[in-house]
Amino acid sequence: MDIDPESAVDEMYRLLTSLIIPRPIGWVSTRSADGVDNLAPFSFYMGVIEAEPPVVMFSVEQRPDGTLKDSARNAVETEAFGLNLVTADLVEQMDRTSESVEPGTDEFEIVGLERREATTVDVPLVAAAKATMECTLHDTMDIGDHTVVFGHIERIHVDDSLLTDGKIDVTKIDAVGRLTGSYYANLEPFQVDRPWKET
Repeated sequence: MDIDPESAVDEMYRLLTSLIIPRPIGWVSTRSADGVDNLAPFSFYMGVIEAEPPVVMFSVEQRPDGTLKDSARNAVETEAFGLNLVTADLVEQMDRTSESVEPGTDEFEIVGLERREATTVDVPLVAAAKATMECTLHDTMDIGDHTVVFGHIERIHVDDSLLTDGKIDVTKIDAVGRLTGSYYANLEPFQVDRPWKET
């Protein structure tokens, strides 16, 4: 198989989501300027810079008419958004929040998720999420028919159940990654011997 991206535009989403795996899920929570809460998952999501300042990004496809979808529009207008860790116990509700609904719809209500208020920004967070991040808008960039939203992490909340000796223990995080279509992946941590790092 040898693919020229310019001649496979209609197949590119499926190709990339099948090969760039597993991807973290950016479960983004926002509040509109009118006070309506929104929750949606994005699989093109990643940490960008780890410090000074810590920055994350998520990419949102624009609507066919070129307007922003709720998550991106809310983040731009209010300059704030939240990120909620997706674990196995929340995957079905997370998946339901990917459904296309009318603008201005509250997905928390649709899927029956409790919310809690962020402490540094005016956004809702998924109450059951074992880790969340509160972000302020850092910048946006339009690339093709997508808007990439960059956020400065203002606060991180981690449930004590994920800690060992006061530090986050990745073996305790039952995180879920995104594959393609309706496929997801469980996180199964393993270690690699690194003798080169000891010298």
